[in-house]
Amino acid sequence: MARPTQLLHAQRAPVPTRPAATVLLLRDSVDGIEVLMTRRSMTASFAPGAYVFPGGGIDALDATSHGQARRRATQSELHLTQAIAAIRESFEELGVLLARRHDGALADHSDIASLDRSRPFAAQCQSRGLILAADEVFVLAHWITDRDLMRRFDVPFLVARMPEGQTPVADESEQFEPVWVRPVDALKRHREGQFFIIFPTMRTLDRLLAYESVNAVLQACAVTEQPLWTSCPRAGLLGGHEARYMEQDLPYGELALVCPDGQIMHALDWQCEAPVSLLKNIMRLTAPNPGPMTGPGTNSYLVGDPNTGYIAIDPGPADVEHLQKLWRAAGGNIRMIVCTHSHPDHSPGAAPLQAMCTPRPPILGLPSQASARQHSQFTPERALAHQELLKLSGQTQDGEVTHTLQVLHTPGHAANHLCLLLLEDRLLFSGDHILCGSTTVIDPPDGDMTLYLESLDLLGAACAQHGIEFILPAHGYVMGGYEGEAASAIARLKAHRLQREAKIIRVMQALPQGSLDDWVAQAYDDVPERMWPVAKRSLLAHVARIEAALSIND
Repeated sequence: MARPTQLLHAQRAPVPTRPAATVLLLRDSVDGIEVLMTRRSMTASFAPGAYVFPGGGIDALDATSHGQARRRATQSELHLTQAIAAIRESFEELGVLLARRHDGALADHSDIASLDRSRPFAAQCQSRGLILAADEVFVLAHWITDRDLMRRFDVPFLVARMPEGQTPVADESEQFEPVWVRPVDALKRHREGQFFIIFPTMRTLDRLLAYESVNAVLQACAVTEQPLWTSCPRAGLLGGHEARYMEQDLPYGELALVCPDGQIMHALDWQCEAPVSLLKNIMRLTAPNPGPMTGPGTNSYLVGDPNTGYIAIDPGPADVEHLQKLWRAAGGNIRMIVCTHSHPDHSPGAAPLQAMCTPRPPILGLPSQASARQHSQFTPERALAHQELLKLSGQTQDGEVTHTLQVLHTPGHAANHLCLLLLEDRLLFSGDHILCGSTTVIDPPDGDMTLYLESLDLLGAACAQHGIEFILPAHGYVMGGYEGEAASAIARLKAHRLQREAKIIRVMQALPQGSLDDWVAQAYDDVPERMWPVAKRSLLAHVARIEAALSIND
């Protein structure tokens, strides 16, 4: 993580989690899957009044009842305990009994009627000759309650088929109003304010939309015996209101960097009026140039502090107001200006920003090559070398503070593209090489797909070497936020590019006489048609790489 001295908010230890388990009881209907939900008491200490799946805390007896449960050979001890807890809670809260008799028959109403919900569950089942059907309960997901909440749980979301012939009856103390509902209807009613559900329930229902039958869900869960997803959400402010996000959501990494301990204090709204502090030594000011190619706009970064001065990364277009805001944010104390590459949304602001500063900071980067387009010409005052270190230092009352950027030459998006590692805080400024929420365009001849992929390998190795945890792109939110995610994001990006290339090869083989327009329509059929002219540039880069490989093989 970043240095504690650079965190914006005081560190705090989140409340410890309690082990619990919940289960989605599913059944098939003519209109698709239905899930059993029930309303929590309005006086409940957690999520009062919310519609939930049955479940609750794991108690000591659940872990000692393994001998009274059937299990799959691949079912771990932990998952068995969790399944037993979910079976017990389903019975105590809703009178649903996931158990079988010794002859294999499902428990029925007579078995349920013989059991007392208020007495120890496993012992009653044993005396009745019932075996808990833990082998029919699968792990769907793993949720850990958000760090900002005062009551936190570590909860597997399990899934099982509702036993035939049983009718749920709420205990009328903790749970009320059991209802069968299709996930799509539950989500719709929630949006309309008629069916209150909390974030993990909402996202779980949303994931169920992908499955057509209960069998499909159970088979997906049975493949690896591991959760299909794991999440400990994070919350920020959007439009002045709390908004929660999972690890795969675009704002997650930014929240993890700015508020690592779950403080709900970071605004996620995109704006270009004022700089956004990400750490004490990093500010981001987004240029007012939003669009299909720039997303919310080009991110200009200031690295440093008043004691050390600042390095400005990607001053952006020559927009006077944007550059004045950047200059004011640094108190005029800009020591260096670094452009990650020469494209017109990144480098033209360098010279006018330099002119505002006294003394004038050097403009650094790599010069554009002859392959660059006319609007992407750039000549720095000094060319940077691969792995060169750019260092700021200053004295504080606590001693010397330093901020060191390591330069990495990463051609591919542009021949003169570079990325920067902030070594002390284990951050990567990725320019346009890695973007949040989209892939960058590789536009030949200055763009080169083979070099782009090789540069991804270089960045992946650098992340591993330096323990890089976050990526700060030139467009979009900060990326990362959980162990190994920066390197994983790079690996996924390379895999995506290679998958696209494989698809292009198949299209070229199917349409050997096709034009680029023919190929892009099929190779990028998952991309909005309005983006095909842009996609065609990357297609051309893939084709050049494919043809080069063929010529070598010949």
